[in-house]
Amino acid sequence: MLNISALRDLEQTPFADLLRQAAVLRDAGHGRRISYSRKVFIPLTKLCRDVCHYCTFAETPKPGVPAYLSIDAVLRIAEQGRRAGCHEALFTLGDKPEARYAAARDALAALGHDSTLSYLAEAAGAVLDKTGLLPHLNPGVMTKAEMAMLRPVSASMGMMLESAADRLCERGGPHFGSPDKAPSVRLQTIEAAGELAIPFTTGILIGIGETRAERIDALRRIGELHERHGHIQEVIVQNFRAKPGTKLAGADEPDLQELLWTIAAARIILGPEMNIQAPPNLTPDFYGTLVGSGLNDWGGVSPVTPDHVNPEAPWPEIEALAKATAATGHLLVERLTIYPAYARDPQRWLDARVRPAMLLMSDAEGLARTENWAPGLPISETALADFNRTPYLAAVDRTIARAVDQATAAQRLDTADIMRLFQARDRDFRHVCEAADTLRRETVGDIVRYAVNRNINYTNICYFRCTFCAFSKGKTHDDLRGKPYDLALDEIARRVTEAWERGATEVCMQGGIHPDYTGQTYIDICHAVKRAVPDMHIHAFSPLEISQGAATLGIGVSEFLQRLRDAGLGTLPGTAAESLDDAVRAIICPDKISAGEWLNVIEAAHKVGIRTTSTIMFGHVEGLDSWALHLLALRDLQERTGGFTEFVPLPFVAMEAPVFRKGGARRGPTLREAVLMHAVSRLALHGQIANIQTSWVKMGETGVRLCLQSGANDLGGTLMNESISRAAGTQHGQELPPPAMRALIRSVGRIPQQRDTLYRPVDAERETAAENPADLAPLILTAPNDPQALSRRSA
Repeated sequence: MLNISALRDLEQTPFADLLRQAAVLRDAGHGRRISYSRKVFIPLTKLCRDVCHYCTFAETPKPGVPAYLSIDAVLRIAEQGRRAGCHEALFTLGDKPEARYAAARDALAALGHDSTLSYLAEAAGAVLDKTGLLPHLNPGVMTKAEMAMLRPVSASMGMMLESAADRLCERGGPHFGSPDKAPSVRLQTIEAAGELAIPFTTGILIGIGETRAERIDALRRIGELHERHGHIQEVIVQNFRAKPGTKLAGADEPDLQELLWTIAAARIILGPEMNIQAPPNLTPDFYGTLVGSGLNDWGGVSPVTPDHVNPEAPWPEIEALAKATAATGHLLVERLTIYPAYARDPQRWLDARVRPAMLLMSDAEGLARTENWAPGLPISETALADFNRTPYLAAVDRTIARAVDQATAAQRLDTADIMRLFQARDRDFRHVCEAADTLRRETVGDIVRYAVNRNINYTNICYFRCTFCAFSKGKTHDDLRGKPYDLALDEIARRVTEAWERGATEVCMQGGIHPDYTGQTYIDICHAVKRAVPDMHIHAFSPLEISQGAATLGIGVSEFLQRLRDAGLGTLPGTAAESLDDAVRAIICPDKISAGEWLNVIEAAHKVGIRTTSTIMFGHVEGLDSWALHLLALRDLQERTGGFTEFVPLPFVAMEAPVFRKGGARRGPTLREAVLMHAVSRLALHGQIANIQTSWVKMGETGVRLCLQSGANDLGGTLMNESISRAAGTQHGQELPPPAMRALIRSVGRIPQQRDTLYRPVDAERETAAENPADLAPLILTAPNDPQALSRRSA
């Protein structure tokens, strides 16, 4: 928020006090994070109609030198950046050179365009579509219509205000002869960006003849525009560098104190939440000093291209920048070209054409996704090495340490505490995971349990339209992953018998919500299981199926649950929870039961003596606030009923999910986030839910090891048949037999134990039967119109 009262006092405040005040404000708004964007610099044209007296970027037409980069040349640069891990393609170019140079007009005509901005739209669109990098456009002054044309091919735009002092445009001033540097014209462009909801970068250039009072006025103008529109994502304080061959070649550069004063003033005027940046390559020997003045961002840093505006100033190496930042007690984090607050609200701030690329690159906070892993895929050695990297920071953040201590004491954390734990990185991440593992050892010991079970998905036909589901099919049509089916009771019974012979103690049964199913269908399925194997535990039917089944019979949920219990139902899987945040459910499962209805079904089950698991599906469209809300809802319900046996984090497997294929979701959680979900749930649920399960289907064996060392104590089931995650694209198989389970558990120094659904040891006969199982017989997928299926539904 713009601090008007500070404007009067800035020039009278002692310098040291000013810096301290700015640093405190920065830490209040950004904690100890300093961000940067890994970018590739694309100078589309160096021609410009302006003649700024300090600029060496702008050139005049030269024979044999193309006026504009070709699209092929643009893509070569962008691809080089993509291979180097860049997320941003920064387009920098001169202002409307066609207004001054015939060479520019002729070159544009040959390219099929009548303006530089039109060609920029083509070039940015090519980079976005063919490399996936997010274009950030710096083409100078633009009209609202021109910005609207460019919005569909850019994630953000920028233009330095530089100064709000008109006198700098007068004869003898550094902006004389540069019509696009008139403050009123530039302020109009920044205002138009706000009206179009374009995340915008601006800032001031210091040391070109302006006074401190004029800098303050420029910052005030920027702040007022941001208060109106909320679109100024960062403010750059850039120090003038004298360059040979310019009219200001002999001018004095601002000294370090002047730069620090201005950064601090920007922070104090614009408030704790604003992103304040100073380019690190322009003051390379004073990173720690700059951090002390209140900045929270280093701007774009390129591992592959020079700073074409300041070619004499090389970019710092990112590793060196990370170490220098850590030396100040702050952590370097990578962001996208748009800052997290804008990335977390893509419907408002990004065009539909840009959103898929942003989501592909984003983590749950809206920062850059810096690894190539996704749930369901193997974890590469490179990703694992980066995950295990030695922390830069020497100490744990006080807020993290306090939240961990409260959780360890079984105190209920609030939403902000849990979100802070989910933000843990570097040393803080290690602390959270180690604390969760210690708490696991103290709570449940070193035994890691697993169940021998079989998944039976009795139908993949579903009339719900969950956007994350790649398993369900329409009633009569084929889809990406096979044909619709509706299992006959005989086939269900055959699979139950086969599972028992292979040592199973449980069948886990769920399916799509078939339009012809009634509550009696689920009762009949239970009877079929118990007729086949009376001692088999039935772990079946999500709260959605319970709700639907009760409604079809015209009875209450509690009565239906009692009928199922009498038919042999043992426990309920706590699936269909997805996210217990109705704003998220409105996107991923809009026609499903609400979060409150899910909780009510689970509570009803607990009250009639049916225990359940609990789950979360995470890594799609939700954020950290939704994760915290979800965990607290489960904790509070468990405190009332005590009916949950375990908590199961289910990382979103994106590959074949419709919402991901349509560009509407992230790729699932990052590896750090996936491991953190296990660690934070151990902490946040401590004292209520003792067992934290990790999914080998989604995490793979390497991921499971990481989770077992971060608070998890259960490996779930051997499954025998896994259909739902496999349909979504996981590569981790359909069964993990007991010997493999035990080997995996022992690989992290823990003790394996086969359990039943309620966490009791199984008898020796079951263990022996599970040890050398026969091969599974081929599955029989009864077609929807098969007489056996039809007779079952009419039974």
